[in-house]
Amino acid sequence: MTTAEISALQAEALAEIAAAAAPDAVEALRVKYLGAKNGLLPAMMKGLRDVPPAEKPAFGQALNALRSAVSDALAARKDAVAAEAAPREAFDFSLPGNWRPVGSIHPVSEVIEETTRIFAQLGFTVADGPDIETEFNNFDALNTAKHHPSRDARDTFWLDPERLLRTQTSSVQIREMLAHKPPVRIICPGRCYRRDTTDATHAANFHQIEGLYVDVVPVSLADLKSTLAHFAREMMGPSVQVRFRPHFFPFTEPSVEVDFSCHVCKGKGCAVCKQSGWIEVAGAGIVDTRVYEKVGYDRECYGYAFGMGVERIAMIKHGVTDLRLLYANDLRYLREFL
Repeated sequence: MTTAEISALQAEALAEIAAAAAPDAVEALRVKYLGAKNGLLPAMMKGLRDVPPAEKPAFGQALNALRSAVSDALAARKDAVAAEAAPREAFDFSLPGNWRPVGSIHPVSEVIEETTRIFAQLGFTVADGPDIETEFNNFDALNTAKHHPSRDARDTFWLDPERLLRTQTSSVQIREMLAHKPPVRIICPGRCYRRDTTDATHAANFHQIEGLYVDVVPVSLADLKSTLAHFAREMMGPSVQVRFRPHFFPFTEPSVEVDFSCHVCKGKGCAVCKQSGWIEVAGAGIVDTRVYEKVGYDRECYGYAFGMGVERIAMIKHGVTDLRLLYANDLRYLREFL
């Protein structure tokens, strides 16, 4: 065999190797060309002794080149066939990035944080209490009569004759007064529970923010008004107006309902405020002296209390028409608050 024939054999071998489509085919070609027993290259190397001395160097170089080329081609094709046979990666690294949008704070949490910030400017600190309350803290100490409808099992989630899921965060006020002497200046944001039928404006599980300021120096209804007026301007904007209407609550006397002027129509009347120009936001009043007696305070103390629904404020601020939208966990809707 001449060197020219060796070159032709090399081209033929490389073509066969390139066409091999399976690991078995690659292995068969390795045995064909490099096999120790019947391989073409080992047989040709043995025949080198019969080549004339003058032609041996060139013949040997050609055989070495053939062996090197075939070995490299077989190794490369083996890796390529194995890669083609392997299962595809679950993630395609050639795809462009798919970035997730940055989340935002929930409207209810936003109102709680903003309310906390506003009242902190006035010296109020945050107080917290358990969701499971005693009858004393939730009703008795707040001067709620034994026959009051709110004590009925149709209105309140009772766990046993003396424990219940709190119906208001006012119970935290009682805990704070039992634990600390005046002055007390706190707000109490938290979750509350009532047996309400869920609809556009009611839920059995909701949030309230209660406020309490008690001192041994005179605290009047005028102080309460200025406090809530400051809150209204900070929360709803500088043009908002505040209105107080006489009302009744067992734990305050006198008691008032607090309305904010509608921020949508600016008091002219619209669907949000039901054409009245005002939106009811909170209940408030001067702390009843009988509450002081329940917690061991001097009847001569002065103080005011107020309470507001967090979801109510969130609905007013963001123009939400149905309370259930806030808790449906529909990302299409919640993205509106990004």
